[in-house]
Amino acid sequence: MNDKNFSSLPLKPELIKNLATLEYHEMTDIQAQSLPHILAGKDVIAQGKTGSGKTAAFGLGLLNKLNVKRFRIQTLVLCPTRELADQVAKEIRKLARAIHNIKVLTLCGGVPFGPQVGSLEHGAHIIVGTPGRIEDHLGRGTLTLPDVEMFILDEADRMLEMGFQASLDNIVEQIPSKRQTLLFSATFPKQIQAIANKIMVEPEMVQAATTHDDSSITQLFYKVDDNDNAQRVLAIRLLLLKYQPKSSVIFCNTKREVQEVANSLINYGFSAVALHGDLEQRDRDQTLVQFANKSASIMVATDVAARGLDIETLDAVFNFHIARDSEIHVHRIGRTGRAGNKGTAFSLYSDKESYKIGLLEDYLNKSIESELLPSADVLETPVFVPEMTTLQIDGGKKQKIRPGDILGALTGENGIAGKDVGKIQLGANWAYVAVARSSLKKALHKLSEGKLKGRNFRVRQL
Repeated sequence: MNDKNFSSLPLKPELIKNLATLEYHEMTDIQAQSLPHILAGKDVIAQGKTGSGKTAAFGLGLLNKLNVKRFRIQTLVLCPTRELADQVAKEIRKLARAIHNIKVLTLCGGVPFGPQVGSLEHGAHIIVGTPGRIEDHLGRGTLTLPDVEMFILDEADRMLEMGFQASLDNIVEQIPSKRQTLLFSATFPKQIQAIANKIMVEPEMVQAATTHDDSSITQLFYKVDDNDNAQRVLAIRLLLLKYQPKSSVIFCNTKREVQEVANSLINYGFSAVALHGDLEQRDRDQTLVQFANKSASIMVATDVAARGLDIETLDAVFNFHIARDSEIHVHRIGRTGRAGNKGTAFSLYSDKESYKIGLLEDYLNKSIESELLPSADVLETPVFVPEMTTLQIDGGKKQKIRPGDILGALTGENGIAGKDVGKIQLGANWAYVAVARSSLKKALHKLSEGKLKGRNFRVRQL
C-alpha cells in the first residue's frame, strides 16, 4: 500500500479526526503494512522494533472493531512487563479520546490484587496486562473472557524469553477460538513461529523497515582479552571518558554481569543504575525514573529488561559482549540515533566471539574493522556528572498530590528557579521529581519544611 495517509483507511470518522488532533499525519512503515490486514479482520504477524509505531497499529485496529455499547471485555492485550502495559494502555486511551465511555483496564503484577478485583467488577471493554497476572485472575475466577474478539500479543519474543510460554498456553485456552489474533515481535525466533502455528489462522506476515541507518549510527568495535571482565570494564571506562555521552545503555548478556558492571562503574564515580529481572518492582521503578529524568547517565541492562522501555534520546549504546545473534545486535544499537539524532554504538569482543563478528558482517553486509581503544591518559578526565538528581516524596495520587502542587512548592517564595525542576512522576503513594544538583539543598528544604496539600511529607534524595 503506497498511500500513507490515515484517511485512506476504512477507519471510523471519529478515529480519523482524533488522529489529526494528535498530529499523526502519515502512517509509519509497520502501520501502512499491517493496518489494511488488521481492519480486514485477518490474523497478522508483524515484526517491528520499539518506536516503529506498532502500538498505534493494533490500537487503531482494536478501537475500530470495538462496540462501545456492548459493555463486555472485547479485546485482550498481553505485554511482557508492567511498564509496557502502562505505556500501551496510555496510547490506546489517547487514540480513543474521540470515542466516549471506553473503559481500558490494566492488570499487571507488582501491584495489589484487591483493587484490580474491584475494577473488574465494574467491567471494561479492553484489558491490557501481563501474562502472570491475567492467568492469576482467570484462575481465581475474577476474570472471564467469553466475549473476546481480538487477542493481541505485544513483544511476543520477550514474553517467551521471560518464561511466559505456559501462561500464554493457559490464557489462549480460556478465550474464544473464533477471534482475530495479532502478534507483534521485534525478533522472530523459531518459538514465535511455533506459537503462531498454534494460535493463528492463516496469518499475514508484515515486516517494518529498520528505523535507522548507517548515517545516524556510528558503529565502533574493540577487541579485548577472552574472559577478562576487568579489561572490558576498563575499556568501557576509557570510552565513556573519551566520548562523554550524556545518556547511554550498556547491554550485558546476564543479570549477574549487569550488577557487577554497574557496581564497578559506580565505584569509579560514574552515575550508573542497573536494570535486570531480579530487581524488586520498587527498585526497578526507581532505576527507570532516574534514567528517564536524566539524573543517572548510564543504565546497565539485559536485553530482556531493556526491551519496550520508553527511552527518549540515547547518545550511545555499549555492548559489553556481542549479542547472542545479529538481529538482537541491530535491535540494541537501534536504541540510539533516533528521530534525526546521531548516536554511537560501541561493541567489545574477544577471539572467542570472532565468529559472531563474521555473522554480523554477513548480516550488515559490511566489513568490520577493530578500533584502538583510547589511551590510558583519558583516565585523568573528570567523570560526567548529570545536572539533575531525583527526590522521592512519600505521597502521591492517593494523597491528591498533582505535579502542579510539587512545582508550586519548589518554586514558591524563596524557592528554586522553574528551569531547575525536571520531570515529575506520580504513583499511588509516591512522587519523584528531578531537580538540578546545584539547587538540591534548597529543594530538599522547600519540600521537607513546606507543605503539600496542607500536609508534611517525608522527602529524600535517591
